[in-house]
Amino acid sequence: MKNSKSLFTKSNAGLAIIIAALFAVVTAVLNICLGASGLTLAELWHALTAGAGPSAAQRIFWYVRLPRTIACLLAGAGLAVSGTIIQKVLANSLASPSIIGVNAGAGLAVSICCAMGVYSAWAVAGASFAGAVCATMLVVIAGRKSRASKTTVVLGGVAVTACLNALTETVITMVPDAALSSRDFRIGGFSSVDQSRLIPAGILIILGILLVCTLTNELDVLSLGDDTAKTLGMKVTLIRNGMLVIAALLAGASVSFAGILGFVGLIVPHIARQLVGSESGRLVPFCALLGAGFVALCDLIARMIFAPYELPTGIILSILGGPFFIWLLLTRKDKHQ
Repeated sequence: MKNSKSLFTKSNAGLAIIIAALFAVVTAVLNICLGASGLTLAELWHALTAGAGPSAAQRIFWYVRLPRTIACLLAGAGLAVSGTIIQKVLANSLASPSIIGVNAGAGLAVSICCAMGVYSAWAVAGASFAGAVCATMLVVIAGRKSRASKTTVVLGGVAVTACLNALTETVITMVPDAALSSRDFRIGGFSSVDQSRLIPAGILIILGILLVCTLTNELDVLSLGDDTAKTLGMKVTLIRNGMLVIAALLAGASVSFAGILGFVGLIVPHIARQLVGSESGRLVPFCALLGAGFVALCDLIARMIFAPYELPTGIILSILGGPFFIWLLLTRKDKHQ
């Protein structure tokens, strides 16, 4: 991917990251305060300082709003950074976890867990990660074996996604009880966030993002192309596969508690590159913060737009992501691809 002019230059990248952090904090506070039962800032502060207690405000804060908001922030950060890695590694701005089958692979694994009656938090998170890795490697290996172009790889990912989704539907058709357990995963949302699943997945997401932040130089070199990376002494296959595994870890962990949230890994990296450029050292942390705030904002819209009724967050993301993807296809500069 070619570098383009960005709104924030390298010298004021720190300011951009601060603004993204403030955006995430503001959306998080709004997510906690607004809803069917609103919380004032005074009630929020009291609940935060007094801890879990008998009052309605304290129960709403500690057992409903706070876990849900943390889930939004973690899922947004994980999917956004996963999308950034995939776009960098595949050198394709159309790639994202939801488009090349990563989310679908994780969703299939979760549905199989539900069908088998396996509900352990670590087991679900591990299965989700394994499904995401298998789907990613299937698309990458198929693309390399056929020597397909970068856009053809994405189209192959769309086909893999369709097949995995069909397998998921087969599982829940054969085991109807799995449909009830996996419904939230197939739509994507945070209405029934389970702390037991959130904690292990959150640990994996945080560790994965921190690991990526230590490998930003390798990510930039890898995005230059295989030949250039090899001349610089990089073990291309090893680094690429390692990066894809990290991307699958982030997406799989996010899907394990948030469901199949589409287009986060496509929209956020594009916006981030327009703001801070393509250098991974500032792009990765900016994407994490912007993705966290973006998903929290979409969840807030999903809860408030038809209040007191609530839409799944995945629907809002699909409504935004579909037109964005079409716009991206129509405005690509590299028409020869």
